[in-house]
Amino acid sequence: MTISIAIIGAGPAGYYTAEAAQKQWGEGVRIDIIDRLPSPYGLIRAGVAPDHQSIKAVTKRYEATNLAPGTRLVGHVEVGRDVSVEELLGLYDAVVLSVGAPLDKPIGIPGDDLPGVVGSAAFVGWYNGHPDHAGLKVDLSHHGAAIIGNGNVAIDCARILAKTVEELSTTDIANHALKVLAASAVRDVHIVGRRGPHQASFTTKEAGELGHLVRAQAIVKPGDLPPEAEDAALEPGHRKMVTHLRSFAGQPRNDKPGTINFEFFRRPVAVEGHGKAERLIVETTRLEDGQAVGTGELHAIPCGLVIACIGYRTAEIPGVAWSDKLGRFPTDDAGRIAPGLYASGWARRGPSGTIGTNRPDGFSVVAAMVDDGISPSGKAGPAGLDALFAARAVKATDFAGWHRIEAAEVAGARPGAPREKIVDVAQMLALA
Repeated sequence: MTISIAIIGAGPAGYYTAEAAQKQWGEGVRIDIIDRLPSPYGLIRAGVAPDHQSIKAVTKRYEATNLAPGTRLVGHVEVGRDVSVEELLGLYDAVVLSVGAPLDKPIGIPGDDLPGVVGSAAFVGWYNGHPDHAGLKVDLSHHGAAIIGNGNVAIDCARILAKTVEELSTTDIANHALKVLAASAVRDVHIVGRRGPHQASFTTKEAGELGHLVRAQAIVKPGDLPPEAEDAALEPGHRKMVTHLRSFAGQPRNDKPGTINFEFFRRPVAVEGHGKAERLIVETTRLEDGQAVGTGELHAIPCGLVIACIGYRTAEIPGVAWSDKLGRFPTDDAGRIAPGLYASGWARRGPSGTIGTNRPDGFSVVAAMVDDGISPSGKAGPAGLDALFAARAVKATDFAGWHRIEAAEVAGARPGAPREKIVDVAQMLALA
C-alpha cells in the first residue's frame, strides 16, 4: 500500500508540500494536487508582476514535481462545492490546505466602498489575467492614483501604472489591462504609508526599479527621511533599500511627465467623491515608540483610483475551523488543524515571506505528518476521488490539459510577449 495525500491549492505552497512528500516517501506516496482553476501555479501566474518574468521560471520546478510518478493535477475542482474536506479526509491519509490568502482585507474607512476603490488582490489579478478579476472595471481617467501600503505589492501596482505600453507589451500582462493602461490619464501615483522609510517593507530590487522608469520619476520628501546616521542600525538589505529612497529625495524634478510620490507618515482616514473616488483624505502622523500616531493635520490626495495593499485573508472552507481574528485557519506551529488535516503556506502562517519561504514551510508540514505517524491506511485515495467524481458528473482537468491551455496561450501571444493568458474558464475547459 501507498500513502495518499490530497493537497488543496496548486500554488507555491502546494507544490513545495508535494515536493517534500515525494522526498519523504518516494514512490510510496500518491499525491493529488487539487485546484479550482484548470491552470496551476497560483500567485506565480496571477500575483507575480508581469514585468518580473525571471521569477516565474520557478514553475519549471513545479512542473517537474507534477510530472513525477504518482502525482497529478486535479483541476477545475472546488473544495466545498465538488467535494468536501470531510470526504477528502475519508479518502486520503492526509489532507493539506495550501489555498493561499486570495481575499483583500478591507480598508475600513468611510468611502472605501466607492467606485474606484479596489484591493490589490483584485487589481493585481486584473492585470495578471486571473479569471476572477478579468472583468474588473478600472477607471484610469483621473490624473491621480493612490496606493495604500508600504510593501512590494504597492510598488508593483505603482510601477504598472507608471510604465509605458511599450515597456509592458513584451510581458505577459493581460491584453484587456494593456488596452486600459494605454488610454490611462494617470500621471501622479502616490504610495501612502502610516510610518516612515525605516519601517517600509520594500525590498531593494523593487525600490531600485522605480529609479529607471521611462516616463515617471520617483519622489521622496527629504523631510520624511531620518538622519542618515540612523541607517547604520538597519539590516544590510534594508539599509540598501533606504539608500534608494535617499537617492530619490536628492534628485531635482526632471522632465518626465509622471511621478511616483512616496507619502510617508500619512494615515488614510477617508475616501471622498461624488458617486466615485475623487480624493483620499490622509492624516499626518509621527512615530511614538515605533507606532504611527495621528497629529490631526489633514490633507487631500487627488485621485480617481485607490488601491489598498494592506494585506490578505484566506477564504473560509466549509467544515474547517477558521479564525476571523487571524484571517486564516488556526493551526499549531507545525501546521496541524485537526487529525490528518494540515495547512501550508499563507493558509498556515498568513500572507508573509517570499515565494521561497513556502519551501521550508511545506517540508515542516510533511515532517509533522511523519511525527503524527501518517502511514498507508488502505483508504481509497485518488481512485476513490475518481469514483466520487464519476458519480457526481464532476469533470476534472489534468496536467496534460494544462499543457494544451499553455500551448494556446503561447501561440496567441503578442509579438515579443511570452504568452497571452486565457481569462475565460469556459475557454480553458474547451482546450483542456
